[in-house]
Amino acid sequence: MHEIETKAGFIAVVGRPNAGKSTLLNHLVGEKLAMVSKKAQATRKRMNIIVEHDGSQQIYVDTPGIHEKEKLLNQFMMDEALKAMGDCDLTLYLQPVHDDLENYKKFLLYRKPHIVVLTKIDETSQEALLKRIGEFSAYQEKFLELIPVSVNKDVGKKQLLDAVKKHLPASPYLFDPEDMTTSTIKDIYREFIRESVFDNLSEELPYESDVTIEKIYEEPDIDKIYATIIVEKPSQKGIIIGKGGNTIKRIGKTARQKLEFFSQKRIFLDLEVIVRRGWSKNKQMLADIGYIID
Repeated sequence: MHEIETKAGFIAVVGRPNAGKSTLLNHLVGEKLAMVSKKAQATRKRMNIIVEHDGSQQIYVDTPGIHEKEKLLNQFMMDEALKAMGDCDLTLYLQPVHDDLENYKKFLLYRKPHIVVLTKIDETSQEALLKRIGEFSAYQEKFLELIPVSVNKDVGKKQLLDAVKKHLPASPYLFDPEDMTTSTIKDIYREFIRESVFDNLSEELPYESDVTIEKIYEEPDIDKIYATIIVEKPSQKGIIIGKGGNTIKRIGKTARQKLEFFSQKRIFLDLEVIVRRGWSKNKQMLADIGYIID
């Protein structure tokens, strides 16, 4: 008897903010795990999402968007993306089909083996898609493969998984086949709550807001979660609470729905809003929240 050779490895998923990284990964794993928001740079920390496909275990690393480092928080996020590329066996560079190639040219300076993933192809014509693919032909020696995908139309999923498998090293599985992520329940719950804040206040709320989980009590039929929403100014606290507490109630309702759908349990959620002036620019405050900058 011959053992079946398996493959396994880590794949960094990178691209500009709002390139569709988290949406694609949720599609690949078939489960809502990564935070999705229209707000730019919503993803702040790396998250491993594990996909088993045809004798391969593909560990995708969701990363913050590649962008200019302005503030300390942005520096942490950019470092997360760079560390992921450095640690992984392969990189997926996500290129929205409407974008020109300027960001891709900058990415090439990192000299990482990568597959180009053209995203959101359902939003353009066949003619425009072929034109964009043609523009990449000038760089065909730089990338391993180019795969057009559409999450909305379920186009390109198998082709992408097959391509990733081809470029991973031979290896036994690195995680239990039942696992879909290495993130803790606390991390996942935090992201669902943060997503709910952005869902309800995408335009009004400044970028410098975050969520911490203070306590979780897990019981057989209910999880009790005590969480804090952090902002930088008293005026932002007022926006989140809303008139008569209406906005914070709406945020809590949205978050509970997401959490209950994920956990398949009842959720009790207690939300508090606090002001920490300048937290996104203070190294120690960032570390207290979990953003450790080297």
